[in-house]
Amino acid sequence: MGQPINETPASILIIDDHPLLRRGVAQLLELEDDLALVGDTGEPEEGVRLAIELDPDMILLDLNMPGMDGIQTLKALREEGFAGRVVMFTVSDHEEDLVAALRGGADGYLLKDMEPEEMVRQLRQVALGRMVVSESLTALLAEALRNQRSAPATPDIHSLTQREREILRELAAGLSNKLIARKLDITEGTVKVHVKHLLKKLNLRSRVEAAVWAVQEGIEGR
Repeated sequence: MGQPINETPASILIIDDHPLLRRGVAQLLELEDDLALVGDTGEPEEGVRLAIELDPDMILLDLNMPGMDGIQTLKALREEGFAGRVVMFTVSDHEEDLVAALRGGADGYLLKDMEPEEMVRQLRQVALGRMVVSESLTALLAEALRNQRSAPATPDIHSLTQREREILRELAAGLSNKLIARKLDITEGTVKVHVKHLLKKLNLRSRVEAAVWAVQEGIEGR
C-alpha cells in the first residue's frame, strides 16, 4: 500500500482510447491509498468535459487517439481553463512528440511500457507538483533542445536577475509555480511573471526546456 502524500488522495482522470489500458491503471490505483481514480474515458471530447466537471488533480492523457489527438486535447483542456496537471501517457518515444507535448503545456511525459511500481512513483511526484519525464527520455529531450537551439541564441545565465536564477533552480528541481511561490515566500502570480521573463531572456519556449537546460548546465546546484 502507498504512503499518503496528503490527507486526501490525489485524484486522477484517464483519457485513453484503450479499454484494457484504462482498466489496468484503475486496478493499479486501487492498491494505493494516496492516488484515486475519479473517472476514465476513451473519448477526448468527453475527457475535456469530465476534466472541467470533476476538476481532478491530474490527467493521464494518451497521445495517439483517433479524431482529436493528445496534443489537441491538451490544448482544449487549457483553453477550457483546466489548471490541473496533465501528463502524456504514451507508447511514443519519438523526439518530436515529446517536445510537442512539453511545449504544448504538458506537465510530464511517461511511456506506457514502464513498470507499475515506477508509474506509481512518478504519479506521486506529479501529485507533489513536480514535472515528470520517463528516465529513458531525458537524454533524448536534452539532445532535442540542443539541436533546436541556434548558436547565436544560446541561453546566458548572466542575463537573469538574482530572483530569476533562484526560480530557475527551483524549476530545475521540478517544482510547480505554487510550490516555488511557497518556498520563496512570494505570490504565485509573481512566480509566473518571473518564469515568463526568464524564458524570454534564455530564448526557451517552456518551463520544461528551462529545467532541462538548467540541469544540463549544472545550474540547479548553484
